[in-house]
Amino acid sequence: MNLPTCFKHLRFFGLNFNSLACKCMFLLLVFAAALVSRAVFLPTFSDFVGIESLPQLNDEKSKFLEVPQIVWGLNNQKIAFARACLTARTLNRTLVMPSLSASLFYKEVDQLKPISFDKVFHFEKFNSLCKGFVQLGRRHPQASDKIELIQKGSGRKWTVEKDLEQLQQLTEHPYNGYGTIRILGKNPFLWHDHWPVKDYAKVFECLVLVEEISNEADKVVSKIRKKITSLQNGNNSTLLLPYVAVHMRIEKDWMIHCKKLEQRLNITEICSSKEQIIQRVGNIAGLKTPIVIYLAVADDLLEDNSILAGWKEGLIPFEKKKLGVFEIYKKQSYLIQSAIDYEVCVRSDVFVGNSFSTFSSLVVLDRTQKMITMGLGEKCGLDVRWPSYAYNLQGESKDTPRAWAANMSDLSLRAISYGSNRISCP
Repeated sequence: MNLPTCFKHLRFFGLNFNSLACKCMFLLLVFAAALVSRAVFLPTFSDFVGIESLPQLNDEKSKFLEVPQIVWGLNNQKIAFARACLTARTLNRTLVMPSLSASLFYKEVDQLKPISFDKVFHFEKFNSLCKGFVQLGRRHPQASDKIELIQKGSGRKWTVEKDLEQLQQLTEHPYNGYGTIRILGKNPFLWHDHWPVKDYAKVFECLVLVEEISNEADKVVSKIRKKITSLQNGNNSTLLLPYVAVHMRIEKDWMIHCKKLEQRLNITEICSSKEQIIQRVGNIAGLKTPIVIYLAVADDLLEDNSILAGWKEGLIPFEKKKLGVFEIYKKQSYLIQSAIDYEVCVRSDVFVGNSFSTFSSLVVLDRTQKMITMGLGEKCGLDVRWPSYAYNLQGESKDTPRAWAANMSDLSLRAISYGSNRISCP
């Protein structure tokens, strides 16, 4: 062993450095120093055990969760995706980027048109915004990976307790040793719900539309703002009048669904006629006119062509054709059309929807979460930053809509997923 000259005449613990014993002592000291440096500067195994550390893992070291294709309408798909994310978080795994569905088919599975998650939402922004909470991965398992197929239970006998027990088992041996767990069965929207609203809200906050879709929403909002400017009668004020977005659920598929739901639940405040919607929107207290009313409605499913008639003076309604944006929507799939309308509704100054609609409920959840993030205490009434109302529920009087904010303390997403007449604001 050739040592530097300066070490040759040194003595350690009474031993000459050139002796075999001293050389062994020196090597032990070097090895010990390396271990100390590793302990101080490198993370230990325990650093990677918790859920919060998942986004810091790379695809080579992560363990994965795969879920079935996510289907149905946009907002059902968002809920299904969030539930898959929270399942992966519970299992301390990275969720493999799932496939969404561009078409709207409920039973004809073979007619579903798959679309990649990153064609609708930003993959990188999702992981950046949800860092420390959930992780989304692009990697697909290799042939050499250990893949465990898990059948998700369903039916009445598959209770919440059984589902939770299965999740717990998947965190233990031998399942925690598999590189990938692939869940088989139904769409994640139909899985049992074990997580509070605030956890879902965190996932939804991380969903950012890709530029191609967001830019289309910008065009629609710009058209609305131009209509607002025209109502100012030449006033050059830079302070634009607000616009109201109304999620007008009077399409034929909705009316069939809501009437059956009223019969099953034995309640009457689910379906709303066009006349009731127009009346209650017009009676929102403190709403200054003239004002633009954007009507978010599924045009292909609409049988009533008179939705622009009957509005109170000062309320100027626009649907896609009258606004001049029908071509923007027409070229898109059903999923993207819904995503554009959702963005227009979230950005509106006032939103009015149906509390039994998943679309409306998620818009209100989004707006409520924005107010919480900004530290705004009051969340109901026209004086708040993003007020919302439910036209299917009576407000302070028979002809007014009820003020609406999402109940962020709910222990599950059921009220948002399936609707409720018990909304947060009195």
